[in-house]
Formats: sequence, C-alpha cells, structure tokens
Amino acid sequence: MHKTFSNEFIYQLFALLLAILVVHAVYVTVIWPNARADIEQNRALIKEDPNYTAERSWYIVLKDWEQESCFILGIWALAIMGYKARALTAERRILDRQLIPIAEGMRILPEDTREYVRQLQALPDQDKGLLLPRALLHALQRFGATRNVQDASSASNTLIVSEGDRLEAELSMIRYILWAIPSIGFIGTVRGIGDALGSANKAVSGDISAVTESLGVAFNSTLIALLLSILLMFLVHQLQLLQERLTFESEDYLDEHLIRHLQAN
Repeated sequence: MHKTFSNEFIYQLFALLLAILVVHAVYVTVIWPNARADIEQNRALIKEDPNYTAERSWYIVLKDWEQESCFILGIWALAIMGYKARALTAERRILDRQLIPIAEGMRILPEDTREYVRQLQALPDQDKGLLLPRALLHALQRFGATRNVQDASSASNTLIVSEGDRLEAELSMIRYILWAIPSIGFIGTVRGIGDALGSANKAVSGDISAVTESLGVAFNSTLIALLLSILLMFLVHQLQLLQERLTFESEDYLDEHLIRHLQAN
C-alpha cells in the first residue's frame, strides 16, 4: 500500500507540473497574443465609431490569470480522476475472472482453504493488491481459522466496506480543487469590480472603456470558474458511482463464488 501511495503522489505532482507548463504555454503562445490583438482592434473601431459595440472573443474571456489558474486546477483534477478511474477499471475487470475454481454444488471445508489460499497468493503482484483477491483471501483465512461461515462473510464484507470508505476519502483532493476554482473566480470578480470602481473618474469624463474592461474581468472569471466547477462535479459524481458499484459487485461476487460454497464441519 505504501508503494501505491508513493506512485500516486508522484503522479499527482508531475500532473500538476505538466498542467502548469501546458496551460501557461498555451496562454503565452495563443491566448494572450490574440486577446491583445482583439482588444486593440476593438479600441480602434470604437475611436472611429463611438456607437460601435465591441465583440468579446473567447480570447478576451480567457485572458486573465484567474482563468488560467482555474484551467490549471481543472486539468490537474481531471488527471487525478483519470488515475483513479483507471484503477477502478482494473478492480472491476477482475470481477469477470474465476479466481477460485469452484464447481456448482461443491462445498469448501475449513481444511480445504489452504489450497485456495495458495492459489490466490500465486496471483501476479498487480492482481494480488486488488480488492477482490484481498477480500477472498481474507474470507478464506478467517474461515480456516474460525470454521464459521458467518464470521468469514462478515470479515470480508468489513474489508470491502473499509475499502469503499478509503476510496471515498481519497477524493478529498479533488473536492479541495472544486472548492478552490470558484474561490479563484470570486477573486477575479472582486478584482474586476475594484478596478471598475477605480476607473469611475474616467467614466465621468466620458471614457467608459476601462470600466467595461474591468467589469468584463469580473464576469469572465466567474463564467469560467462556474463552467469548470459544473464539469468537474459531474465527473466526480460518475467516479463515486464507479466506486459504489465496485463495492456492491465485490460483495455479490463473494457471496456467489465463495461464501455460499463454505461449509463448516
């Protein structure tokens, strides 16, 4: 478990660094140059025609550092969810395998558990660490030690429930990101409104361009933060459903392929 945690931590760290590099590179090479060009074009057209209504392109909507930060955090959250979804896929894929070859109607006695334990321990390392093999191994060892079917069932179900709780707790980082993105959007809103109030003296003299640009910052940061939050919340919900299905299907697998075949002396 320590090795798995270390690998995931390293993955999350490099995913964050890669998200920062990629998003910032896109902003430097694409977003900022096009946003400056659009702003200058709009200013020139307004000078020629005071009644001209400036068009707000997506480059202008995305240009501020609050939006850049939201995209970095959003991509980081997607990378973390992708890692967890891949792990859940591997966990659910093993449910299609017959890990313990038990024929229909066959009964397992407490003294027979050692052979099945050896079969599970002979699995490849990447399979032995999955939930289902661990739950099967735990149930067999408990049945061999206590000779009680109910005790073996309770022990394996407790392991599955605790694993579900652990998976749920590991979503805390993604929830922190979901909290941070709207907060950054709120910072952009406050900054835009503050800049607009600071430019009020120019608006009194007839130049409202600074006010409109500042209010645009407030609107744009809120828009991007809300859109990203909605998308991530939807994906987190789907990930939680996958986790719940894993626990339910693991319990069903245990009952179907092991527990009902156990027979105490």
